[in-house]
Amino acid sequence: MAKKNARNTRGRIVNAAWKLFYEQGYEDTTVEEIIDLSKTSKGSFYHYFDGKDALLSTLSTLFDEKYEELIEQLDPDMTAMDTLLFLNRELFGMIENSISIELLTRLLSTQLITNGEKHLLDRDRIYYKLLRKIIAGGQERGQLTTRLSVSEMVKRYALCERALMYDWCLCGGEYPLCDYAARQMPHFLCDFLPPPSSKNGSGENP
Repeated sequence: MAKKNARNTRGRIVNAAWKLFYEQGYEDTTVEEIIDLSKTSKGSFYHYFDGKDALLSTLSTLFDEKYEELIEQLDPDMTAMDTLLFLNRELFGMIENSISIELLTRLLSTQLITNGEKHLLDRDRIYYKLLRKIIAGGQERGQLTTRLSVSEMVKRYALCERALMYDWCLCGGEYPLCDYAARQMPHFLCDFLPPPSSKNGSGENP
């Protein structure tokens, strides 16, 4: 119970911070405003974070909370590929509607230059666990190829998403991220599909 409460407290701080960052900008948001909106205390804030800058590394936490919400919405009758595309569409929709491009750029930049933990690559994240489950299930049902390992397919999927986010930031958000990804992701992931003759579970030759 204590662990769950601690996670909820940290989560409230993270969610409040990113809401304020989006609405009024990072520079114009104070720690006091984050504490007020999250209904926590200064002691709780500094227990989890050294300061406002430390919150820049928590965007992966926000992403994972979105994935936790989406798990409840997944249709068991959807194919594995449709499920992967659904997750991408929902995440990128959230990014476009609630994460400023300046902050996303800053986060991605810090992940490139940091000598510490690269949060986006943490294989214990809900993101990676969910992808492994969907892809493994898709292989078992003959919906995804078995020529690639689950780990390789997870890596490729994550790579495609990061590439799209980096390019969107690099281009200053000059195109709609969600719409562009909806057109490109099926092409990026086409190797995930088995040959037409094996889509109904007949298997693939090694």
